[in-house]
Amino acid sequence: MVAEIIDGKLFSRKLRDQVAEHVTVLKKEHKVTPGLAVVLVGEDPASQVYVRSKGKQTIEAGMNSYEHKLNEDTSEADLLELVNRLNGDDEVHGILVQLPLPKHINEDAVINSIDPAKDVDGFHISNVGLLATGQKSMVPCTPLGCLLMLKGFHGTLAGMDAVIIGRSNIVGKPMAQLLLNESCTVTVTHSRTKNLEEVVGRADIIIAAVGRAEMVKGDWIKSGATLIDVGINRVEGSDGSKRLVGDVQFSSCSQVAGAITPVPGGVGPMTIACLLVNTLVACCRKYKLIEPDIISN
Repeated sequence: MVAEIIDGKLFSRKLRDQVAEHVTVLKKEHKVTPGLAVVLVGEDPASQVYVRSKGKQTIEAGMNSYEHKLNEDTSEADLLELVNRLNGDDEVHGILVQLPLPKHINEDAVINSIDPAKDVDGFHISNVGLLATGQKSMVPCTPLGCLLMLKGFHGTLAGMDAVIIGRSNIVGKPMAQLLLNESCTVTVTHSRTKNLEEVVGRADIIIAAVGRAEMVKGDWIKSGATLIDVGINRVEGSDGSKRLVGDVQFSSCSQVAGAITPVPGGVGPMTIACLLVNTLVACCRKYKLIEPDIISN
């Protein structure tokens, strides 16, 4: 068996096109333009790349993009003051503070200072609680992107056995809740899970989000399983060259799985597309307009 590739670039392009169509309607019929504010503190190269990409795609979708770039030594108080201003800005419907933040700034304090209605990352404790109890919330972008690809490939997920490798607040935990909401049987594994290979081997769906390069091997998984690889790891080859790989060993797993996401080109593009979806949803909720049914499709 050779796995079918779940193309995150293709999925994300379709998703961004849908968002752009909804934004056009908002502008024409309601004179409203969704606005996304992204805050970057410091000079982290990877974060700078993400912020540029987010800004570019926000504008391409017809939204307003507001970028705030602060120095590495910006104080926590000054950052909180900026977030408070953005909370009160009617032109801003979504706020994203790029992580990681410098070590002298308390990330939880910053995240929880964002208005939950504008928390398009879905990290505010209020949104976490709403998601956990099955209520309407902002859903973290990476798990949402994973879910949309799974539903786009399989249709219904009800009754499927899903194993998540990794229990982070950003991916593992919200992913578990989303899959439970789809009536999957969900197991969350982590560094202390006993017989990890055995647990993974029974899964219909595997979400790898542990941050260990090529940890999941082909002999771990059962034939026909679907693998969603969230990992992004930079490894050095024998010739000194560097390349990006996921948490899944693509070469071996793609010979056993029924479907698999590549790295790069899988989950990454969907994360940014879902950020645009969340900004659109936040805007519609603010003005009590009908929300797009993108997520349910």
